[in-house]
Amino acid sequence: MKAFFRRKSLLVAASAALALSLSACGGSSTTSNPPVAEKPSFAADTTMAKLSSAGKIVIGTKFDQPLFGQKGLDGKPVGFDVEIGKLIAAKLGIPADKIEWVETVSANREQFIKQGKVDMIVATYTINDKRKTEVDFAGPYYEAGQALMVNKDNTTITKPEDVKGKNVCSVTGSTPAATIVEKYGAVLVPAATYSACLEPLRNKQVEAITTDNVILAGFVSKEPDAFKLASDQTFTKEPYGIGLKKDDTAFRMWINDQLEASDKDGSYKKAWETTAGTVIKTTPALPTIDRY
Repeated sequence: MKAFFRRKSLLVAASAALALSLSACGGSSTTSNPPVAEKPSFAADTTMAKLSSAGKIVIGTKFDQPLFGQKGLDGKPVGFDVEIGKLIAAKLGIPADKIEWVETVSANREQFIKQGKVDMIVATYTINDKRKTEVDFAGPYYEAGQALMVNKDNTTITKPEDVKGKNVCSVTGSTPAATIVEKYGAVLVPAATYSACLEPLRNKQVEAITTDNVILAGFVSKEPDAFKLASDQTFTKEPYGIGLKKDDTAFRMWINDQLEASDKDGSYKKAWETTAGTVIKTTPALPTIDRY
């Protein structure tokens, strides 16, 4: 028990230090903004009409995920998730400078939606049946897969079966945390954010970090001499969706239409290539939308 609390204290301290370091190395918000729809029309009393009329939107995203959602030097988040959020806002007639970005971590996403703290969440948010009982999802707009990141000199972990009985860091409340324990028998060392796992891995307090491959690839791209992916292979499918208030079917279906439109007009491709695509060179195809 004492060892657990020591680990927890170290994770909290590491989180604070790394938040500063990641902000320092993050880029500024210089990606081009999508064209904003002029006077779009929506059915009365829909979420789209309310947001468009207000001229502003609150979007939850992560602030510590390189390539997808990371706070830049100017204090604004950048990344693929951020660009997807901008695309949706633009279709509502809302420019990027009228978006309020709220940091959301894995453990608070459902609550933020239910409490109305955000209008939607784009934050490496895996769609699954359990979460669908609490919130709605538009998308998926990307399909990732769970992977393992280890220290550069690690030669003993190359697949998920290798972490049985070993300390592995992941985020509280995340799908990867549950999978690595329930399916592969790892000993979970929980953290509030994935960046808080980096120092424990570097110091060998844990032997691996697990989450989606694209998130880990972002960390590797920042410190290629320190970390590596244990393997290029993923061992789950993680469809990323846009989290919305439960039973807001009209908003969900409208966002799905916008995602498909962005794929056709090239804006989805541009959003990828200016963010995650700077490291992950293969541009993904938009996954088949789940119109449940």
